[in-house]
Amino acid sequence: MALVTPLIGGILIGAAASGLLLFNGRLAGISNIVGDLLPPRGGGARWRAAFTAGLLAGGVLLLFAYPDTFRTPPRSLPVLAVAGLLVGFGARISNGCTSGHGVCGLARRSARALAATVTFMATGVLTVYVFEHLVRAALR
Repeated sequence: MALVTPLIGGILIGAAASGLLLFNGRLAGISNIVGDLLPPRGGGARWRAAFTAGLLAGGVLLLFAYPDTFRTPPRSLPVLAVAGLLVGFGARISNGCTSGHGVCGLARRSARALAATVTFMATGVLTVYVFEHLVRAALR
């Protein structure tokens, strides 16, 4: 079961991204979808709201199906809030997020998406390494 759950999740992400592109002609870049909701820009507020509601509904469904998934967060809420703001800032300056570049852009063989995804991943790995090994060692 441990290998099946991520596979199902990947299939659902791919199906949602493909469906949005096929039926709406839009890429499933979550940062731009949600970012253009508040304030509404460029029309399409209905499909953006529906897509966002589907993401939230998926989380609620997961909460009821697998409540152990939502245990105590690994970090405090202020740390998670700052991390979320940094991710949002990075998504804005790269003109997309991991879903837009990593899922949709790579599927379209976009060189820009490849560069962005490599940058996201390298920055994430470096951040975890610095925090877990250097900052924690200095605090001990």
